[in-house]
Amino acid sequence: MKDKKRKMFNEGQLESLCKIIADTNTGLTGSQIEQCLRDSKIKDVDPNITKWRRLYNALITEQNESGMGNCVLTFISKALNPARFVGELKFYRGIIEKINTVLLFQGLEFKEDGCFHTVKAAKTLSEAESRASNLKETIASRNLHSHLLKFCKAELLEDNYFHAVLEATKSIASMIRAKTGLTSDGATLVEAAFSGSSPMLKINPFETESEKSEQKGFVNLTKGLFGTFRNTTAHAARYEWNLPEEDAVDLFTLASYVLRRIEKSS
Repeated sequence: MKDKKRKMFNEGQLESLCKIIADTNTGLTGSQIEQCLRDSKIKDVDPNITKWRRLYNALITEQNESGMGNCVLTFISKALNPARFVGELKFYRGIIEKINTVLLFQGLEFKEDGCFHTVKAAKTLSEAESRASNLKETIASRNLHSHLLKFCKAELLEDNYFHAVLEATKSIASMIRAKTGLTSDGATLVEAAFSGSSPMLKINPFETESEKSEQKGFVNLTKGLFGTFRNTTAHAARYEWNLPEEDAVDLFTLASYVLRRIEKSS
């Protein structure tokens, strides 16, 4: 973050960040704050006062002298270095979520890779809180297939639904190829794997007319996913593709269902 001048944090944002980082129950200890300030080359101007005020005074003094917010980001990256939280992943994610509620106003997000990422800036508190937590909780509550999350988790957490829908369908194609050895894509791949009188993959025993009808319906459903989302988004400019969060999560749930049926197919 040093090579680009970052906008200064206002007093309210900085106070919130300091209270999160120096929280009595979940934040850094006084000695840890001292160490991170030293590592960040930030002067500890008031070492003998309350932890969050100590941190606030150090950061706001450095920020005012430099005229930019880089020092705040440097300190956060030191304080939230992933290596410091080995074995405490749930706890770590909780802190990051709170930190990101503030950072979103700056158009930034801190992730588990220990780096800041540029995102669309939040304009209201409700928007920031929603983007920092609700989507993640919604996705977790749906218990989506791990193969899908591996493909599109990054896009989901950035609210990048345009590319996330592409990744969701890619995850389906990837699993089909892995199970069949086929190399085609989209509807052609689905047809080759699941259609015919003796399909390569069967989602059921494929003996009764009812079972064969279910297989055919599954083929149409999966082809529909590719046709509706992958083909459309692949050929449309991003600004032309309006996919709200609730629709995106429903799509991922449907894709997750398809993946589970493919995974269990024989």
